[in-house]
Amino acid sequence: MLRLNRMTDYGIVVLGQMAQDVGRVRTAAALAEASGVPVPTVSKLLKQMTAASLITARRGAKGGYSLDRPAAAVTVTEIIQALEGPIALTACVDGAEDCCEVEHSCPMRGNWNRVNRAIRAALDGVTLADMLDPDGMFPVRPPMPETLHAAVPVGAAE
Repeated sequence: MLRLNRMTDYGIVVLGQMAQDVGRVRTAAALAEASGVPVPTVSKLLKQMTAASLITARRGAKGGYSLDRPAAAVTVTEIIQALEGPIALTACVDGAEDCCEVEHSCPMRGNWNRVNRAIRAALDGVTLADMLDPDGMFPVRPPMPETLHAAVPVGAAE
């Protein structure tokens, strides 16, 4: 099963809080309180996201962390890579951290790259703003016209 870890989910929640006021400096404690994510978890996330240059850390008495670009400019790919590392479905895709022992004789060698690129392209097309407003990205489709789904009354088809 392909599954993102809980920290990535929490990271999006914390970034969502930060995106409400781009450029505002907040402490880990303030972000934890606003998001409902425990302070130690928020602290760890903020360090990882700062290391990946996703957010900015500021030192000093008025220090903290800020998201300095709009949510629409932050892709889900960036968030995943900041918190989980390179997007690599299997050990035999470009950028994978693990090595495959049978890579040189595998008939699937290179074919997973195509799948990996498709998934990455899909994730590149989703932004933090989309995650904060899923209805805007995936609007509910209007119901089909009644004429297409009209039921024939029992006994009327004779």
